[in-house]
Amino acid sequence: MKETVVSANSFDARATLRVGDESYEIFRLDKVEGSARLPYSLKVLLENLLRTEDGANITADHIRALGGWDSQAQPAQEIQFTPARVIMQDFTGVPCVVDLATMREAVKELGGDPAKINPLAPAELVIDHSVIADKFGTNEAFAQNVELEYGRNRERYQFLRWGQTAFDEFKVVPPGTGIVHQVNIEHLARTVMVRGGQAYPDTLVGTDSHTTMVNGLGVLGWGVGGIEAEAAMLGQPVSMLIPRVVGFKLTGELKPGTTATDLVLTITEMLRKHGVVGKFVEFYGEGVAATSLANRATIGNMSPEFGSTAAIFPIDDETLKYLRLTGRDEQQVALVEAYAKEQGLWLDPAAEPDFSEKLELDLATVVPSIAGPKRPQDRIVLANAKEQFAQDVRNYVEDDDEAGKESFPASDSPAASNGVPSRPTTVTAPDGSTYEIDHGAVTVAAITSCTNTSNPYVMVAAALVAKKAVEKGLTRKPWVKTTLAPGSKVVTDYFDKAGLTPYLDKVGFNLVGYGCTTCIGNSGPLPDEVSKAVNEHDLAVTSVLSGNRNFEGRINPDVKMNYLASPPLVVAYALAGSMKVDITTEALGTDTEGNPVFLKDIWPSEAEVNDVVANAIGEDMFNKSYQDVFAGDAQWQALPIPTGNTFEWDAESTYVRKPPYFEGMTMETTPVSDIAGARVLAKLGDSVTTDHISPAGAIKADTPAGKYLTEHGVERRDFNSYGSRRGNHEVMIRGTFANIRLRNQIAPGTEGGFTRDFTQADAPVSFIYDASQNYQAAGIPLVVLAGKEYGSGSSRDWAAKGTALLGVKAVIAESYERIHRSNLIGMGVLPLQFPAGVTAESLGLTGEEAFTFTGVTELNNGTTPSTVKVTTDTGVEFDAVVRIDTPGEADYYRNGGIMQYVLRSLIRK
Repeated sequence: MKETVVSANSFDARATLRVGDESYEIFRLDKVEGSARLPYSLKVLLENLLRTEDGANITADHIRALGGWDSQAQPAQEIQFTPARVIMQDFTGVPCVVDLATMREAVKELGGDPAKINPLAPAELVIDHSVIADKFGTNEAFAQNVELEYGRNRERYQFLRWGQTAFDEFKVVPPGTGIVHQVNIEHLARTVMVRGGQAYPDTLVGTDSHTTMVNGLGVLGWGVGGIEAEAAMLGQPVSMLIPRVVGFKLTGELKPGTTATDLVLTITEMLRKHGVVGKFVEFYGEGVAATSLANRATIGNMSPEFGSTAAIFPIDDETLKYLRLTGRDEQQVALVEAYAKEQGLWLDPAAEPDFSEKLELDLATVVPSIAGPKRPQDRIVLANAKEQFAQDVRNYVEDDDEAGKESFPASDSPAASNGVPSRPTTVTAPDGSTYEIDHGAVTVAAITSCTNTSNPYVMVAAALVAKKAVEKGLTRKPWVKTTLAPGSKVVTDYFDKAGLTPYLDKVGFNLVGYGCTTCIGNSGPLPDEVSKAVNEHDLAVTSVLSGNRNFEGRINPDVKMNYLASPPLVVAYALAGSMKVDITTEALGTDTEGNPVFLKDIWPSEAEVNDVVANAIGEDMFNKSYQDVFAGDAQWQALPIPTGNTFEWDAESTYVRKPPYFEGMTMETTPVSDIAGARVLAKLGDSVTTDHISPAGAIKADTPAGKYLTEHGVERRDFNSYGSRRGNHEVMIRGTFANIRLRNQIAPGTEGGFTRDFTQADAPVSFIYDASQNYQAAGIPLVVLAGKEYGSGSSRDWAAKGTALLGVKAVIAESYERIHRSNLIGMGVLPLQFPAGVTAESLGLTGEEAFTFTGVTELNNGTTPSTVKVTTDTGVEFDAVVRIDTPGEADYYRNGGIMQYVLRSLIRK
């Protein structure tokens, strides 16, 4: 168990809270001047600093700065936030566990006890990103998809199962259980943590951007990169600026017929328009009390789509009600109530905390909506969806379409409207029947993703739409791939108890898996005949999904236009079969007697939905689903795993390999040295994101990663994705800086992972990976030159890991995204910044120079230089600003990286 943090307690905040027969140590917020006026989220951060004050990284001045927060100031004060726990999904979590396993071996080689390497904060990983909806529309789909999932991912799963047995404080939720964020709110979240006799707010970081779903429970947390997650697991704080906090006031109540999805799409549109990147959003006001916990979680989930770091709700009676429903014990619920009220964290609907900015929404003004065709903030009022599609589709079709051509009048055919591009195409189904599809055909209708599947109101509404549709004689159109992927087994339990499962099955929404399917692109292939027709005739077909992201190319390679919608609307669009149908006024189909059936005929009333929710969902379901959640099914338990506290690496594995981070490491640090004769690996422009740097997506055969897999006997059909192979550094290095949209100015006219190799005569253009191998073989260090906002975007671990493993020793940029800058230091790469007003272009740098950096060695004296001298072999000279911003970061850099720092610290204990 993690040792209790011994706080310096400069504010005499340590106190005792008694709840029932139990006593807990707490740190009182009211001991800090100014704390009462702070927003909820900053009070949570303030408690974190009070409890972890160590006099070095976290000082009394930091605490005073937060207590005296100026709501109108731009963020400038850096603080160290120590999350209470870490949550991961399998794609991003595997590398974290790989690194822990590698650290154990390094400890052993240094003469220490490998068992010392354990997460110091609770770490939980939910396997949910690997299931693909290959099979659908049958009762066997779930079992078949799970079987395929195990076949593709057996090596990764064996490794994670070993980790579950080998590490203390590390738990794995096996495949086929649920989506990480739904499992988090239903079971893993504590709201108030208890460890070592202390009670304190539950906080976390997660390796998935939608970690913010738990904000709905009053838990402060957000998504980070794998390096930050590893650091948090090993007890290291996360560096952050005290943020601006946007107060979002809710008033009124939702009108009947509107859903949480309609609400969250409205909020997304508002906050994107307002601008909340890097800020906290906090909901307050009378309308919060009228917002169910399920709806709060739906809103919190979409924080990345708003652009905010977090989107949080305070604790109130609704929070307690949900904790009881989901099976939390009474002592825990009593503690949450007592702690929140004692610390001023309990919602006061009439309060107006000090916020940096404010917005307001009357819930009664929310109307049924969808969003698309490519961004979650592009909200469309449902009644205008047909008209908007007619405009948007022109961006996705060739000019030679015959506008206004009527489609075939078959009863299954999507209706075409005059003036709308149309290309009716006949499709022959496997059973010999035919039908017509056209632009706008809904080819994917998916109830998927944590955003909505955690919300019983919208899920029950979807099932009731299916029931009423079946009773009218309707079913999905034959070209629609329909899938149901709930976020936990509780959903199917309450469908079964309410007798709704058979109706979903009859409409085609059979269970395909418990995991992130369509929303992350794991929609699986369209039926062959549909895919062939779409590609041969270049049809602009659509998907409708109850997810949170609909970016171009994300959902399915055959589908050009993607729309976010509530689960009941997903069912409705599966019945209609086309975006050319105005489902608010036009028939979705005909009943058994040939009469038109409209959406209003099958839309359930609020009372019907509430009745099912009240009678079909109970605490017993959550207790049953989660009583043995970490054990897994027979297939999981049967996976053969090595025993012992170090992992037996398989030399033939192409999924999980031991990385080289600790090779040659000694207990004593190697003095930091200046960098001489460095060549430029990449010269990049402004706004190069971690998406440009990180390996992602499919692996192409003619790339270094594809060639590596081929050389190791992997067939092209089994390449899988970079995401699935994140545990193999050999694949990931080869995919770093390899994004097809990356433009390296050293190799003009190229796009993708290319550079020029100055180890060879005439410096030919080559793959970045191949050039880096030649440079490293020759002992030549590398540098990256970049423009403004370098490393913006999602904070991905491999953007920094890949950079380091390619041999890059320093990056010089005009400005950095904060997390990527920190991650570079965590991997032993020196982040430098051009002086204000100076750029690579203004200095005349072409990228063909050799660079020398002097003054770095000052770090060996225990101080951090403000600048280092940069000179080139062409005579350019300037002072680069050293972007090592905190004492902790300096320690990481002196040790060669954060993992080496932690390793030495743990061995010395």
